[in-house]
Amino acid sequence: MKLKLKKATLLLTGVMVGSKLFAQTPDSAMVKDYVKSPHEQIGVGGFVKYQLLPSFGLQGDFFTGKLGGGVTGADQEDHTYSSFKTTIRSGVEIVGVYTLTNISWRNEKSFIQPYFVLGTGVLDYFPVYTNDAKVVTKDKEQRNPYLPVGMGLKIDILKGVNLDLGYQVNFVNSDNVDGLVAGPTSDRFSYGHIGLEFAIGSRSKPQLATHNPVSSMRTEYLMDELRLQMQLDTQKAENKQLEDALATTNTNLATTNATLTKITTDSDGDGVPDIYDKCPNTPAGVAVDGSGCPLPVKAPDVKVYVTEEDKEIVDEAVKNLKFDSGKATIRDNSDASLNTLAQLLVKKGFSLKLAGYTDNVGSAAGNLKLSKNRAEAIKTYLVQQGVDPSKITANGYGKARPIASNKTNAGRQINRRVEFSIY
Repeated sequence: MKLKLKKATLLLTGVMVGSKLFAQTPDSAMVKDYVKSPHEQIGVGGFVKYQLLPSFGLQGDFFTGKLGGGVTGADQEDHTYSSFKTTIRSGVEIVGVYTLTNISWRNEKSFIQPYFVLGTGVLDYFPVYTNDAKVVTKDKEQRNPYLPVGMGLKIDILKGVNLDLGYQVNFVNSDNVDGLVAGPTSDRFSYGHIGLEFAIGSRSKPQLATHNPVSSMRTEYLMDELRLQMQLDTQKAENKQLEDALATTNTNLATTNATLTKITTDSDGDGVPDIYDKCPNTPAGVAVDGSGCPLPVKAPDVKVYVTEEDKEIVDEAVKNLKFDSGKATIRDNSDASLNTLAQLLVKKGFSLKLAGYTDNVGSAAGNLKLSKNRAEAIKTYLVQQGVDPSKITANGYGKARPIASNKTNAGRQINRRVEFSIY
């Protein structure tokens, strides 16, 4: 248990004490001694206590005052003993104070603290007694040990200030506290006290003696429970976030799967997804072009020759071929000559070799990719016009094999080309 309290607290009080003497000696062969009418006397005292634990402290007491009373039925050295008045010059004791701590679960600080004390001390006193003839006899000063036993209540009235009510019996190791020594029994006297107790120390910290450790244990338990509940709430919130994230992921995955199914479905099994298939429901086993349409029935191989007119069609297609800058997108004004070329390839069954080139501007890897993409774009376009894709090869060579100087704009324009070779 973690207590932010002073380990020990000093306590100081000034008290008024009322006292009674019980100087009792049981029957003996020679004398009978007893107090008939003890007289209450007023005394003063104080103590300093060092609180070690909420339930235990060491206390040093000091008090001074008088004891008095009337005595009958006893003789000492032929004098009749009728009354006495003993001056207690000092009583000094060390006692252990055992506080009965409040064990309520709900009260961190007890309002009333019952306690009992037990210890040892030394009594310095001076007896004076009077006989029936009013002859005063003064004994010599005495000093003897005694055993203090007591109990009391402390009531909190202000922060750091307690009202102390108590009663204590002191067993003296001597029979002459009343001036009369007779029999084997030692004297004892008692006093009740009322006073104020002041706590010395930091006012920001509670008194250790009034603190209830059981309540602190409960408070600490409740704080631990609160911390655990907060951790549980945090974990629940994190779990909720994970559940929401998982639900979003599942939704996105379902959307992705639906899109993937849409773009990969090939209902007629011709190898062209439905989304690109311009001729759906093609019979099984029929060869199709890139658009999913059946290819013309291949005529028997006939030896054909490339004529000058054929070359002019190819040259015209090359001449009119234009791409968007830095891209593989064929411009619309290239379509007419490419369509004528496609008709030639279909009609005569020519094979076509496409070789893409670039100038030396940009990285080698970028130029190689761009030249390859442009050659493939031309192949795709011709296949869409009905040309057999098996008769077209498309390769890119980047900035290799320049046919003009790359030092001028005109030269670089010439080097950005796609070469057509029919055979």
